[in-house]
Amino acid sequence: MEVTAPQISGAHVFHPNGKFPIKHEEQVGPIPVEDGIGKETTYIRRYSLRRRRRRKRLQEVRKANFYVSLFPMKPSHRANALQAFASLRASQSPKLPLNDVHHFIDARIIKTGFNPQTCRFNFRVNDFLQRGELSHARQLFDQMPQKNTISTNMMISGYVKSGNLSYARELFDAMVERTAVTWTILIGGYSQSNQFREAFKLFAAMCRWGTEPDYITFATLLSGCSESETANEVVQVHAHVVKLGFDSTLMVCNSLVDAYCKTRCLDLACQLFQEMPERDCVTLNAMITGFSRGGMNEDAIKLFMQMQRFGFKPSEFTFAAVLCAGIGLDDIVFGQQIHSFVVKTNFVWNVFVGNALLDFYSKHSRVLEARKFFDEMPELDGVSYNVIISGYAWDGKIKESLDLFRELQYTRFDRRQFPLATLLSIAANTLDLEMGRQIHSQAIVSTADSEVLVGNSLVDVYAKCGRFEEAKKIFANLAHKSTVPWTAMISGYVQKGLHEESLKLFNEMRRTNKAAGQLFSMEELRDAAPYVNMSNIYAAVGQWDNVGKVKKAMRDRGVKKVPAYSWVEIEHKNHVFSANDKSHPQMGDIMRKIDMLAKQMEKEGYKPDTSCALHNVDEEIKAESLKYHSERLAIAYALISTPEGSPILVMKNLRACTDCHAAIKLRFDSLFFARIDYQDRARRLNDKSLEIV
Repeated sequence: MEVTAPQISGAHVFHPNGKFPIKHEEQVGPIPVEDGIGKETTYIRRYSLRRRRRRKRLQEVRKANFYVSLFPMKPSHRANALQAFASLRASQSPKLPLNDVHHFIDARIIKTGFNPQTCRFNFRVNDFLQRGELSHARQLFDQMPQKNTISTNMMISGYVKSGNLSYARELFDAMVERTAVTWTILIGGYSQSNQFREAFKLFAAMCRWGTEPDYITFATLLSGCSESETANEVVQVHAHVVKLGFDSTLMVCNSLVDAYCKTRCLDLACQLFQEMPERDCVTLNAMITGFSRGGMNEDAIKLFMQMQRFGFKPSEFTFAAVLCAGIGLDDIVFGQQIHSFVVKTNFVWNVFVGNALLDFYSKHSRVLEARKFFDEMPELDGVSYNVIISGYAWDGKIKESLDLFRELQYTRFDRRQFPLATLLSIAANTLDLEMGRQIHSQAIVSTADSEVLVGNSLVDVYAKCGRFEEAKKIFANLAHKSTVPWTAMISGYVQKGLHEESLKLFNEMRRTNKAAGQLFSMEELRDAAPYVNMSNIYAAVGQWDNVGKVKKAMRDRGVKKVPAYSWVEIEHKNHVFSANDKSHPQMGDIMRKIDMLAKQMEKEGYKPDTSCALHNVDEEIKAESLKYHSERLAIAYALISTPEGSPILVMKNLRACTDCHAAIKLRFDSLFFARIDYQDRARRLNDKSLEIV
């Protein structure tokens, strides 16, 4: 059967581009066009200027009718209508007279009870704000004879978007009448600036003022919650959510789940997750990310599998979170399966997902695979370069890392994205002085050595490597001395056993700089590292009263030290140990092996360094406690659980103490005919498990 095209009436013919018909009177003949090679003909559609103006005029009138039709609705829609008018004013052509439209709008504004002059000023102010001309907008705002709440809200929003929170707060404090929108705008400004405490204080003031928050207020407030916060504020916000009946609103529930996960209250997050009447991809992404950050990597992967069974489509954030969980499990096969899934769902073109895959391969020491994937990525950004450069550096391939860094300097990416501080951090953690010096030279060439992050990292490298003269020189030239370089210098002295020098430096910091006051006087300080360093310093010099004060400050502020774990994989199962942990079912055999290890090492000339045992006990007890550090328990268990000569991989989430490093230098592998690979790079592992039903 022959298929024929539909017949077109003689009144119209197709335009040459095939998209729309034109009338006969609008057709034109071929017009020769000189293109530099020869004459070529083309069809161009000719519009009459009058018809075009009439059509444009009709469109604008229709827009105006649509916008003003919003006014007879609810009063809350009036602000939306004014925003629509602003869009109309911004889009109109200066050559197109629309006075009748403007008069029509003014008439409708008067009918609704608004002042048309104020509205016209609002349109113009908003027009300046949309173009980013904040100074002109403020000048016009100050000239307004009458201002309403919408006028001030627009200016506050403009200041918030530009980051000028002080000016926004000044306008806010001067307002006599504030709506929920006003409060929400400023709360959002503080949340976006990582000032959750200020946002929470403003929310509390909003409740005292008598203004009832809406679901957008709650979602905006909770979006500013970060890992450094405690769950106390989130619980209070949750109580207000339940009180006002927003506990069934999906957006608010998602924000609460995300906030609980960020503050590491996974039990409350799971409880809310199970009670939610409705869930979506955002909910599941928040839970997977929370599990991954909390070290509950198996639970993150289980939830990801459930997500597929229930038909939820993963997003780029889902893949990033589940790949992060795969890093914590040290499972390369799982990552390769996710890579296949990414290709199948066509997310391989997403640079965010590509960077997560790149990070996964780099963290598993698959640098060649990471580089191959890097070269095949359709789009790169500064993060992509950061990941692959750091991967090369962690793998000891300093030359390749520096070559890529030099290549990065000729790209379009912002210099602030350059991974100099990351490379210096790697050099500090691996005690690679040569690498640190090479990066230092590169920083001088690229004039980045004056940047705060790079300067702090240089101090950290030289201090941890024991080059205190070079560290002091860089430290003295720092333009801004925050707690970071002071802590780096003090930590370097502590790690090298120079406790008196570290205490002397700390006292100097207290005398000459207010950084010491900031170190422990700020209630929002949640990082355990400064507390642990000071506790170790006081313990090393025997000031046990001060040790107690530091630990009390940690308890009062809810600061918890990250526990040290070592683990070893035997028959596809991870066996996790902590210091002096006797919960393992084979602990009797492990302790006997450790005693035998101690005797053999003593014959090799090993003497325990009791300065690492920072407890107020006798020397004998200190030496005994060193025998049962987590890495030694893991090595002993691996030796009794594997055939003689088998390779053993022991890993630790924190840095090993100097005594354990000295013991490992005796080469257990030569003593017991086993190849032992010990890694103390920071990796997260948690033996807790939580089932989501």
